[in-house]
Amino acid sequence: MRTEPAGGVVGLLPPERITVAYPLTMTNEFGGIVVEGVARSFGSVQAIRDIDFEAPPGEVTALIGPNGSGKTTLMLIMASLLAPDLGTVRVAGFDPATQPAEVRSRVGWMPDTLGVWDSLTAREVLRTLGALYGLSPADCSRRADELLLTVRLTEFGRQPARVLSRGQQQRLSLARALIHDPQVLLLDEPASGLDPGSRVELRTLLRSLAAQGKTVVVSSHVLSELDEIADRAVFVNRGQSVKTQTLDEAGSQARRYYVQAQPMSALAEALRSYGVRFETRGDSRREEFLVQLGSTAEASWLLRTLVMSDVVVTAFAPAGGALEETYMSLDTDRL
Repeated sequence: MRTEPAGGVVGLLPPERITVAYPLTMTNEFGGIVVEGVARSFGSVQAIRDIDFEAPPGEVTALIGPNGSGKTTLMLIMASLLAPDLGTVRVAGFDPATQPAEVRSRVGWMPDTLGVWDSLTAREVLRTLGALYGLSPADCSRRADELLLTVRLTEFGRQPARVLSRGQQQRLSLARALIHDPQVLLLDEPASGLDPGSRVELRTLLRSLAAQGKTVVVSSHVLSELDEIADRAVFVNRGQSVKTQTLDEAGSQARRYYVQAQPMSALAEALRSYGVRFETRGDSRREEFLVQLGSTAEASWLLRTLVMSDVVVTAFAPAGGALEETYMSLDTDRL
């Protein structure tokens, strides 16, 4: 059982802090997703073979896999835009295939491309979507202005959507997904086209949405970004789910570290004396050693031991993010 704050609307004053208890397997009208044994084919092409997926309320769940692994197909099924051939799906307590209206009223869907009416202004796009979700004209205008401010597009509110840059269109697409204050967010490559500053703002916003008790699912190829956003990850490949892992679990696993020192010969001698295997990486400008360590405790021991042995360590850091480490360590036959 976990507790998270719930309620509130993005872009308004800080929400009331209401404590709600969520068992991890629970889905109800307030959020949560459970997918079991889902399969989907397109003619002779089997896009999804057997996927199990769970996204609890109050957390950001990452969906990770290579191109063609079935991520987008799964997102479309959860958004009620495709029906599975096999398996069961519950989104906020409802079946997307048989109860699409209930699901769509609770889900905010952000595809990897904007796909809006180019002649409408950014503000008109949001007002039109708000009307389709049943908001009153006054609420449509108010909500559109709030979200344009949230995604930093206020100055472009009266500009046609077609003149927006790729990154600005991504921000408008996120605002569109939030227009009806959904309890579940499905975001397909939300950081695509965003500049570094906008990526930081996106991370902050998604963490804020999860803190309000919303269910947030993010599909992305940028694993380093997901380390900063996600609470858990589901890895998929060839239409199958191959691993589920929390970020705490990912951070405590064996990881590769880059180590540098002055001189490097002293570092090499010390590592050999401690029985630590290493590979030499880098070029003529910067040489570094790559070591494999079993845990953060082992990494701390090695760094402390090197320093106490008078090795002048100039760099000691993970070679990649925690989720990237998991991805690279998965069975190569399944990748």
